[in-house]
Amino acid sequence: MSNRRVRVRFAPSPTGPLHIGGVRTALYNYLFAKQQGGDLILRIEDTDTKRFVPGAEDYILEAFRWLGIRFNEGVGIGGSHAPYRQSERKDIYIMYVKQLLDAGLAYYAFDTPGELEAMRKETPNFQYDASTRGQMRNSLTLPADETRRLTDEEGASYVVRLLVEPGSDVVVNDLIRGEVTFNSSTLDDKALFKSADQLPTYHLANVVDDHLMNITHVIRGEEWLPSAPLHVLLYQSLGWAGDMPRFAHLPLLLKPEGSGKLSKRDADRLGFPVFPLEWKDPATGELSVGYRESGYLPEAVVNFLALLGWNPGDGGEILSADDMAERFDLSHCSKSGARFDYEKGKWFNHQYISRKSDKDLAGIFLPMLSARGIEAEAGYVEKVAGLVKERLSLVNEFWDQADFFFRPPQVYEEKAVRKRWKEDSAATLSDLAEETLSTLPDAFDAKETEEAVMRWIEARGYHMGNLMNALRLALVGDSKGPHIFDITETLGKEETLRRIRRAIDQLK
Repeated sequence: MSNRRVRVRFAPSPTGPLHIGGVRTALYNYLFAKQQGGDLILRIEDTDTKRFVPGAEDYILEAFRWLGIRFNEGVGIGGSHAPYRQSERKDIYIMYVKQLLDAGLAYYAFDTPGELEAMRKETPNFQYDASTRGQMRNSLTLPADETRRLTDEEGASYVVRLLVEPGSDVVVNDLIRGEVTFNSSTLDDKALFKSADQLPTYHLANVVDDHLMNITHVIRGEEWLPSAPLHVLLYQSLGWAGDMPRFAHLPLLLKPEGSGKLSKRDADRLGFPVFPLEWKDPATGELSVGYRESGYLPEAVVNFLALLGWNPGDGGEILSADDMAERFDLSHCSKSGARFDYEKGKWFNHQYISRKSDKDLAGIFLPMLSARGIEAEAGYVEKVAGLVKERLSLVNEFWDQADFFFRPPQVYEEKAVRKRWKEDSAATLSDLAEETLSTLPDAFDAKETEEAVMRWIEARGYHMGNLMNALRLALVGDSKGPHIFDITETLGKEETLRRIRRAIDQLK
């Protein structure tokens, strides 16, 4: 096992949008594979046909493209272990179901849903196991000819269950939690195969695929830990114990407040996304917000998620994907749940926005402007981006912070007018425009303009604060914005004078 090339997988089910917890699991698999020089496989576990949701698989693929999590093989990529959709691997699973049945390690169960429900009502904490299987309709209690008749002649509906013998310890060696021991008496005879759709359940398909695809490590969420002993038993029953992958069960993502696992209900209540992309439910039409549409940068989301349950050991927070991969170590993953601090997620996004080049930000902002019917030159947008990026937590806040660079004020904010526009503001700004600003070179350099205005204020004895507040209100329409002379330089001499004269006319 130690000499094998590391191979890990992420295996989502197309039953809806990809939850942010699933994204973190995929990310940890990705970082581990990169750190170990191994491969990451994308497998779609679509054997639960009743829960299949149209569009979910495409959503998953698009989410990973946006996040920059790259797979070496799998759905949408191909590879030597295709097909990678479980629904396309029926014949493979049937072969191993037959192997378990022939070896007496699994059995047919013919109990109807009604019979099972009646047993649950009759028996507290009922589970299908050594203590109850003798009372049920299965190939262990029925004569052999009856079993053959039901499976071959009548075509009765059945499931195949794993025969779990009680009274033995099943040990799961977990890279995060250490050695975890389960007693087989606590396990039930899980269904492995359903005749209704000729498909395996998650348990069998998962083990067979991991073995045939040479998976060396199974890194998944803590919620799958109760399934681990069953998977260990399946590896042993199929004769693959020597090639069993190493397990690592990641800590849960916890609610931002209170106790319990993070849910969409928490997100809706507190106003943050739990899906990487926007999702429209095809059945109800309900729209759920995504990180992409909310204005997050993918690299910020990845950085934020990486530190929810893992730390690099040196206190560093802002890490590129390469940095994370280089430092990633499962032994530095927490055993306890990680609190989902969505405000910290915004902080990460702000850090990435402020570190991004003005040119790259302009590439993001230009389409946003076009969508508003505003066509601007890339160089101009770059300059504006450099002035406002420190004020943004989300890229979607760009318009609110920078709209005045692309259009003159439509209205003047009422509260700012009451506070900033004095009785002498119109006269003072008129003097400033005619005596100083209109006489400056057309380049309207911020430093030169500021020096000229400061000299003029000093010479005239004006109150600098009142004048600057009125000037900002005239140019912006509000009290917001970067340094006032950066604004004048960006707007240019002609537009600055035009806005001053318009404010005087509108507000005097």
